[in-house]
Amino acid sequence: MPEKLPSRSEDFSEWYNQLVLRAELADYAPVRGCMVVRPYGWALWENIQQALDRRFKETGHVNAAFPLFIPMSFLEKEKEHVEGFSPELAVVTHGGGEPLSEPLVVRPTSETIIGYMYAKWIQSYRDLPVLINQWGNVVRWELRTRLFLRTLEFYWQEGHTAHATEQEAIEETLRMLDVYADFAINDAAVPVIKGKKTESEKFAGAVMSTTIEAMMQDTRALQSGTSHFLGQNFARAFEIRFLDQNNQLQYVWTTSWGLSTRFIGAIIMTHGDDQGLVLPPKLAPIQVVIVPIYKNDAERSAVLETAQRLFHELQAAGLRVKLDGREEMTPGNKFYEWELRGVPVRLEIGPKDVQSGSVTLARRDRPGREGKSTVSQQGLPETIRALMNDIHRSLLERATAFREAHIFDPKDYAEFQEVVQRGWAFSWWCGRKECEAKIKEDTKATSRCIPFEQPGGSGRCIVCGEKADQKVYFARAY
Repeated sequence: MPEKLPSRSEDFSEWYNQLVLRAELADYAPVRGCMVVRPYGWALWENIQQALDRRFKETGHVNAAFPLFIPMSFLEKEKEHVEGFSPELAVVTHGGGEPLSEPLVVRPTSETIIGYMYAKWIQSYRDLPVLINQWGNVVRWELRTRLFLRTLEFYWQEGHTAHATEQEAIEETLRMLDVYADFAINDAAVPVIKGKKTESEKFAGAVMSTTIEAMMQDTRALQSGTSHFLGQNFARAFEIRFLDQNNQLQYVWTTSWGLSTRFIGAIIMTHGDDQGLVLPPKLAPIQVVIVPIYKNDAERSAVLETAQRLFHELQAAGLRVKLDGREEMTPGNKFYEWELRGVPVRLEIGPKDVQSGSVTLARRDRPGREGKSTVSQQGLPETIRALMNDIHRSLLERATAFREAHIFDPKDYAEFQEVVQRGWAFSWWCGRKECEAKIKEDTKATSRCIPFEQPGGSGRCIVCGEKADQKVYFARAY
């Protein structure tokens, strides 16, 4: 039997790193801070892509592709944007063995190049809204990296929209945040809190940044998706203007929004256990694995025949299923491997199951005997679908209960400093950057979001004691 993973309680960071490698989700690339996403990890990302892409298209968005290289002058047009990203830029100065007349930035995000193109395409109010999404990769020169969570190069989608009115653009910003939250909760079983970023934490160049924030099992926060109202900042920088219905020249209002492979890290750290991954059924690359069990050739023939029949039945029902017929591995080693890889449902079929017309089901979210049951082979696809719905519900309830148990409302700043070392603080904040900066300096916790759902009324700032009319989530974060 392979060596066990480190336990989460002993070393959560090492548990995470080892799990990503051993479950063959990703590996380290030869360039520091970069990763190779392995086929199993990419299959998980593809399922995330499909779940999001379907939602984007349902809300009227279309996909396009924009260049990887951006002229340096484009970033310099939007001052706040370039100042925000300048420490993270990768810059190309030579091409074809010759110095370039202008340095090119490897895109950290695409607002500038897309703004340039929108200025060419948008002339009239009839051209609006423009609702475009791009799937691709970006580069940000991070100092401290970790597989999926923070790498120099990562994969994501970035939506970029242009609108005739401010109200329409704000509505789009919030609509796409709702899309992210719906995906996180209903496909990934990751409970998230929707809210607005503070001025100190918002996206460079944005008027307003909104976010979905999730709590990992070490109680750290993970920013899991963001949607930004950009106002007219990029429109003015790139002269994106249109003639309105009164034949007046106006600047458009723009948004951008993105979710990346970082979300794979969210799934790992929200649901995983000491045995390995626990994948939400709707996104798992393999939803069901069939493990035949036999002792001799006579048993082998009957067991494999039944296993093959059930494999085809489940596949025909649209389930992602794998039959593990490897002869060189024991059933016990197969169980270990598929538990490590987080497959939601395991089917065990032995000679007695063949005779009785049954199978043994093992659900990954409940390891050991608690998660095992014997069911009929008749109507097995329907049985498994119902089971997967129950697994999703169970994962979501468990993660939500964990989060709620680790959110605190400290009575004073001394208690605040203590609770953010073991959870999140939900505290009144006066809105002053000085108080926010003090929290970060004293505790390494940051403001995660000003949630849209507020308790109402007012209170006293947890830092300075001045009157405050909003409560904020503060936590240590990835």
